[in-house]
Amino acid sequence: MQQSETLMKSKKIKRVNALLVKKFGIPKRNGLPNPLDLLIATILSQNTNDNNSYKAFQNLKSCYKSWDELLDEKRSAIKSRIRIAGLAEQKSAAIKNLITELHKKNDLGLLSIKQLENEQAIEQLTAHKGIGVKTASCVLLFALDRNVCPVDTHVHRTTNRIGIAKEKTPDKTFFALNQNFPEGIAHSFHTNLIRLGREICKPTKPSCGICPLLKVCDFQDKNLNGKTTGEKREFMLLDNVDVKGETSNVKGQM
Repeated sequence: MQQSETLMKSKKIKRVNALLVKKFGIPKRNGLPNPLDLLIATILSQNTNDNNSYKAFQNLKSCYKSWDELLDEKRSAIKSRIRIAGLAEQKSAAIKNLITELHKKNDLGLLSIKQLENEQAIEQLTAHKGIGVKTASCVLLFALDRNVCPVDTHVHRTTNRIGIAKEKTPDKTFFALNQNFPEGIAHSFHTNLIRLGREICKPTKPSCGICPLLKVCDFQDKNLNGKTTGEKREFMLLDNVDVKGETSNVKGQM
């Protein structure tokens, strides 16, 4: 990407972030969760709603004093405890595999990730089966407080409509978006874009007439009819997965 294009993209990201903050405010942060807690919670959140993934996470938390207890646990038991989150076969395998591999490396606290640059950290995390770019980037943003913007379906859709990215998949959007991302705004930008995508910039019939980004958005098929007020839809921030507030990084404690 040429320097002029990079500057234009950075300027637009800052402008979009300012408009979103004006509309939705600055999302509250409740401290940094344990990285392994966050990683497991994000695995459980794949392809399901917040309530079900949260219940599945709490089911695991209530059954084990530390994640290393999963080493000797049957996968069928893990699967039954997370079934409410859906895709229990794949998710239980991913969690069991993750704990096993981290234990072999004596790294259940994910201390090695903290020493790496963002790109290297994502490469190391995605080397584990069942962990994709979005899951890895969520660990960096929510647990390690890195200035990294994860890309889910909402962020992918909205950034491409706005004109910040021009990519066909969320992963490609992630790498395009996070090149020279403006400092200090990844958390608010990511979170408020999800709210925008859920309430206003929906996949079909977006409510463009009430969108705070109407004047800066490049989307060609704007829907200027329809709702005059947004439909507020609450969702759980991954900052909140560790409700007990414990953030020990030693031996995979919860």
